[in-house]
Amino acid sequence: MRIIQSLLMVLLLSLLLACSLPPDKPVTRKELGQSGIYRTYKIEESPEEVLNALNMEGEVVLRGEYMNRPVYIKILATSDGLEVTAFDR
Repeated sequence: MRIIQSLLMVLLLSLLLACSLPPDKPVTRKELGQSGIYRTYKIEESPEEVLNALNMEGEVVLRGEYMNRPVYIKILATSDGLEVTAFDR
């Protein structure tokens, strides 16, 4: 019984740590523009929508296109700046 409780506690703790948190300082439109995602990828969402999601959740996953290929674009707001990663859909 103790083993099951311990496993459940570890699972619960790992789920809580995996949740994204809002950034310490809000992401600005200038920082988003300097990341170059709107020059590199074709994204339907406006910069304001992306900034709102980043400042509320700390990360956002967008649908976009890169060289006519559909991709998912993950933007993570960190203390060092924005981290942009793209994955094929």
